[in-house]
Amino acid sequence: MPELPEVETVMRGMRAHLEGHTIIRAEMHRPDLRWPMPAGLAARLRGARVESFRRRAKYILMRLDGGDSMLLHLGMSGRVNLTRLDPALPVTVGRHEHVVIETDEGCRFGLVDPRRFGAIDLVRTTAEDAHRLLAGLGPEPLDRTFTSKVLQQALAGRRTPLKTALLDQRLVAGLGNIYVCEALYRSRLSPVREAGTVTPAEAGRLVKAIKAVLSEAIAAGGSSLRDYVQPDGELGYFQHAWRVYGREGEPCPDCPGEPDCNGIQRIVQAGRSSFFCPILQN
Repeated sequence: MPELPEVETVMRGMRAHLEGHTIIRAEMHRPDLRWPMPAGLAARLRGARVESFRRRAKYILMRLDGGDSMLLHLGMSGRVNLTRLDPALPVTVGRHEHVVIETDEGCRFGLVDPRRFGAIDLVRTTAEDAHRLLAGLGPEPLDRTFTSKVLQQALAGRRTPLKTALLDQRLVAGLGNIYVCEALYRSRLSPVREAGTVTPAEAGRLVKAIKAVLSEAIAAGGSSLRDYVQPDGELGYFQHAWRVYGREGEPCPDCPGEPDCNGIQRIVQAGRSSFFCPILQN
């Protein structure tokens, strides 16, 4: 599933292609994705001017001049195609392309979702945070308000493993499996550590690592896994910078070489793979 850096990359692509333009064509090629699409969605989009964009956790909000926001979630396999129309060429709808939007400036948005676990909805812009998918989400990890104090307070008293706690969207919004593994490695904290035992100093290291990993991944265009590509069709490149994720059995890149180190290990927590160095992370 696309995580925060991938969603941020897609949102920035949509902003560059669609912001300030008027939608002149909108088509839904099926009535639902994970849930039914809003009634009359195409008609409500046509003629609307795209005012701005916002990302909240793993959701994209495209704000329109009439006071509505189109909420988009990519789900497991969703991706966005952004192209410029060529009047000399016929326009064809791609396979699994369920939603198409065209603007007065000749930009085309296509939502491709083979598994149909994504979602589209309409919400009043002034009530975005009250939407059922957004209400109750924790702080944004890249915001200045996300501090070591905020994180430690969220973790206080929790007896669940630290990795599992960080994936709880009510504690921190948008964190996913790949980047939690990477942040825990950088901060030298074990994924099996009891969440409530994190000290103020450790929370400071973890917040710094989370922000750094996410920022670096966004700069690299995200990580390309299975269906994910950037809106312009390019692959993300952060997977080449992974230090532990997907590297089971490989040498730890920072381990001082103790004889007991057998390289990066993989365990399963809450149905998800965790990769870590048992020597450096404690």
